[in-house]
Amino acid sequence: MSNPASQPRIGIIGGSGLYHLDGLEELGWQKVETAFGSPSDELLLGRYKGKEVVFLPRHGRGHTLLPSELNHRANIMAMKQLGVKWIISASAVGSLQEEFKPCDIVLIDQFLDRTKRSVDQTLFGGGIVAHVAFAEPICAELRSMILEVARQESVSIHDGGTYINMEGPAFSTRAESVQNHRDGHAVIGMTNLGEAKCAREAEIAYATMAMVTDYDGWKPHDPHVTVEAVIEYLQRNSETAKQIIGRVIEGFDVNISCSCHSALEYSILTQRELWPRETVEALWPVIGRFVDSES
Repeated sequence: MSNPASQPRIGIIGGSGLYHLDGLEELGWQKVETAFGSPSDELLLGRYKGKEVVFLPRHGRGHTLLPSELNHRANIMAMKQLGVKWIISASAVGSLQEEFKPCDIVLIDQFLDRTKRSVDQTLFGGGIVAHVAFAEPICAELRSMILEVARQESVSIHDGGTYINMEGPAFSTRAESVQNHRDGHAVIGMTNLGEAKCAREAEIAYATMAMVTDYDGWKPHDPHVTVEAVIEYLQRNSETAKQIIGRVIEGFDVNISCSCHSALEYSILTQRELWPRETVEALWPVIGRFVDSES
């Protein structure tokens, strides 16, 4: 099902340029199937500065998947099956405030859901009910590591902010963007909330590097956001992201733990004797430890 890891792995979810880290060795793409279907693409396994790394191109190589077509459950479960304990997510966002400029990074700490996909953003169901704590949706420990490295590298980074997760694939209307700006939110994107929810249920620590590419549509005298503009800034941002991620991985102690790694401890409500066998099998990478503890 997966390659055994000699140590906990660090996962990266982002654009196709991010796996070209200088010094990434022993590369190999691996096909992973999960109980939730196929992830966005094969996953790239490698080693960086002695650390085992797994990369997933969020939209597939060549960018073939819409935001609404992403299988967050399969993406996160594939990471779990490969032994990933930490995920750094890098994604393009539109800025909703003047201070968050194109090519800046916002280390968001909150989400606001504007999607219609809640059923697709949980690993549970099928006879097993769980409610994880999600008041603080981003791993504070991982986020602080990224922040420290970015500041050392003199990257323009902002500490905290709310990410609005819209449905897409069209960008915001002017009216929507103006309202989001007036409400004081930081950035808007189409992908990260589902990742964060599933990662928490999978007991994987997760943090987002929101890479600003544009001002969305709220500035009255600015042109509307276009794909051409987004791609231009994405190319610039990918170099910054690789710089930060490489430094974070280099100094990372993969054996440390945080509260994210025990998020299910008191979250499963369904009585153990009622767990359907097929659901247990599907969720085994996530809930197997609870079954083993009773055997």
